[in-house]
Amino acid sequence: MSLTETAEKAIAAYGGRALWQNAKTLETEISASGLAFTLKRRPFFRHARMILDVHRPFSKLTPIGRNLGITGVLDGLDVRLDNQEGKVLSERKNARNYFKIGRRLFYWDDLDMSYFANYASWNYFTLPALLMREDIVWKELEPGLLEARFPGEIPTHSRVQRFRFDPETGLLMQHDYTADIISPLAAASNVVLKHAQNSSGLVYPSIRRVTPKGPKGKPLGGPVLIHLDIHDFWLI
Repeated sequence: MSLTETAEKAIAAYGGRALWQNAKTLETEISASGLAFTLKRRPFFRHARMILDVHRPFSKLTPIGRNLGITGVLDGLDVRLDNQEGKVLSERKNARNYFKIGRRLFYWDDLDMSYFANYASWNYFTLPALLMREDIVWKELEPGLLEARFPGEIPTHSRVQRFRFDPETGLLMQHDYTADIISPLAAASNVVLKHAQNSSGLVYPSIRRVTPKGPKGKPLGGPVLIHLDIHDFWLI
């Protein structure tokens, strides 16, 4: 598989091809807040724990809501809620099909949030591995700017997205997409404000801020739809 110069530089910046090809699981701790939570009447995430499969859309987030013992699970295109013993409490097949007009304009339940938060996080956190996937079509529009076209088998914000990397370091600077399950008009810019290193030296985006995308692709200063803090980040 032939990768663009920008993709190769980004993979190297985040640990290298071999590290991500051989990794099976990603574990992280996150906090998230912002208007997107408030509008859907959802509690913020405060030091929630996540376990993700690096190579397929599978992610677990605990707690997903106000009950600290409930885990929201994304498994491919489906979602479910598990209790502390791993028992399935409820599930929803092809979860994206439920995001139509109706009460989801005003309120999300735990299964809705399980779908959104898990697929978004899986896309964000497995980015170096995404660059090496053959089912995503990557195109370099200019030095440092990649456009991705995602297949229907991958749950994601929108089928076409753009990723801007620092042309010198290869680190991600901005990720643009439309959050289709919220609205076809929900064009957003996810800006990386800070990178950090874990104790093994792995570099990862540690603070991200999502705001509406303004004219000419520039992120607006507000409102802050999601503020995301990644407190820890491990590949296993």
